[in-house]
Amino acid sequence: MHNCSYEPVWNIIDERWNNQLHRPLHAAAYYLNPHMHYEPNFRNDDVEVNEGLYECMKRLVKDVAERKKINLQLIEFHFAKGLFSMENAKDCRKVMLPGEWWEMFGDGTPKLKRFAIRVLNLTCSSYGCERNWSSFEMVSQLC
Repeated sequence: MHNCSYEPVWNIIDERWNNQLHRPLHAAAYYLNPHMHYEPNFRNDDVEVNEGLYECMKRLVKDVAERKKINLQLIEFHFAKGLFSMENAKDCRKVMLPGEWWEMFGDGTPKLKRFAIRVLNLTCSSYGCERNWSSFEMVSQLC
């Protein structure tokens, strides 16, 4: 039986987390995911989440006037007003895919709906996953 220190393992995991998952796109997806957003432990006061949301918006929405409209529409989403307050919308938060939820219930906030669907439907390449698996193989060799 080998005596394994987990510190190198945590260092590798932390490095991957910081390099791959702390991105504006991930913060925006977290904020716009209705499954997460309306949970009691949602971190709406987290500076990193808010900065990521707005940085992602700045990158994906070049028109300043459109970004302003999205900002105003974010209030409606955040406080579950309009269509977001409907019982149907509330019931479907956890059972529909986030992009589908926005498609069904985002009509009252058309600019935000378009942005949210774009963010939530972006897919990751397998390259990052493959890099993670090779890192995990290195970890197993440390033990």
